[in-house]
Amino acid sequence: MVQLTLPKNSKIRKGKTWNSPGANAKDWKRFEVYRWDPTTGHNPSMDTYWVNLKECGPMVLDAIIKIKNEIDPTLAFRRSCREGICGSCAMNIDGTNTLACTKPIKEISSTVKIYPLPHMSVSKDLIPDLSHFFAQHRSIEPWLQTDSPPPETEWLQSRDDRAVLDGLYECILCACCTTSCPSYWWNGARFLGPASLLQARRWIADSRDERTGERLDNLEDPFRLYRCHTILNCAQVCPKGLNPGEAIAELKKLMVERQL
Repeated sequence: MVQLTLPKNSKIRKGKTWNSPGANAKDWKRFEVYRWDPTTGHNPSMDTYWVNLKECGPMVLDAIIKIKNEIDPTLAFRRSCREGICGSCAMNIDGTNTLACTKPIKEISSTVKIYPLPHMSVSKDLIPDLSHFFAQHRSIEPWLQTDSPPPETEWLQSRDDRAVLDGLYECILCACCTTSCPSYWWNGARFLGPASLLQARRWIADSRDERTGERLDNLEDPFRLYRCHTILNCAQVCPKGLNPGEAIAELKKLMVERQL
């Protein structure tokens, strides 16, 4: 029989219960939040918090901020714009990767369960370590590259050329798509993942860029691009409604066409 040994501190234990309303819980909501502090050496836990929804905003992030400000100041998480633009508050809520600032509490009928983005190292509580994710994004060189002399004012595009970028440039690098991808879970060290490949497609599609050949050469690898198996978890969870799977398919098509 195969015997598997879990890594140290991998088993989640039951944590504390905070601010319980007792029997009078009509307008209260139960939140279970992943907690882990690397400085303690303890296993992670799921702490339970009760929040009065009459005294809280409508989004999950509103509840997390209320917990931080009024119940447990030790809770660690990222947030910034609170408008679904910066991607800072990406986390796994009710089993789905999403943005806490755009996820309504009322859409979750029972207990709200909150974890950090899956399959990434955790710095503390709900904060994943995104260093590798951003290093992969930088590796596709996400900036305009050209040998043509620079114009006096700006690089111009036709309306049609600009329209080609719709569905590509709106990515906010929240990592919801990449951390929902099974291929990335198993091959994250080499597979670039949906977010980086979406951005690779964005710069190849830009009519002003003159490095298409070099960009495709950079992706010509058994793992960097081709580990995508079109499962489309990425498109399902993207908070901006983008389809990285379609962009990756276009990259594969370009790879084939360049060989003809």
